[in-house]
Amino acid sequence: MFTGIITDIGTITSLVQEGDLRARIQTHYNTQSIDMGASIASDGVCLTVVDLGPDWYEVQISAETVEKTNIGRNNWVVGKRVNLERALRVGDELGGHIVSGHVDGVAEVVAIKDEGDSTRVTLRAPDALARFIAPKGSVALNGTSLTVNDVSGTDFGINFIPHTKTATTWGEVALGDLVNLEIDTLARYVARLAEMPAA
Repeated sequence: MFTGIITDIGTITSLVQEGDLRARIQTHYNTQSIDMGASIASDGVCLTVVDLGPDWYEVQISAETVEKTNIGRNNWVVGKRVNLERALRVGDELGGHIVSGHVDGVAEVVAIKDEGDSTRVTLRAPDALARFIAPKGSVALNGTSLTVNDVSGTDFGINFIPHTKTATTWGEVALGDLVNLEIDTLARYVARLAEMPAA
């Protein structure tokens, strides 16, 4: 489990297609404190560490994960920067919201507008996921816990303050970007309960 509070920005330094896709990610984390088999959310995708070096870790990415995330849309390339978060530990501060690292789909950036020092970004969700997104609700986008400002059909708006733009990769956002989207687990269960017939 994660919180959606980004604690490092990593850089993809190698991608090798074996049986699965293998990626090496350079990080500022102290890799001596990372166990083999640990989970690290990389742009919101929960990935398992399979190898470690002094300033990097490697993960294997299954074909299903490649297909369900922006990884499989030519988004992950050598040199790309990615948001990183290590798994939540008991006693850690829950500053964002509960995030599983299991991406539900991919949203597209369809508008960007600066508003003062902040930036308003409008994204388009897949039809099947749009009903789970509500104003003032939470979403995880590329692993970042964010509050939804407004919703119009399948489009929803997020406001990025200066801190978020510098502490994550959101300062580099561009029109047409494909973004890993994880809907709020609570929203999923509320919608499911609403579908069930009364007893």
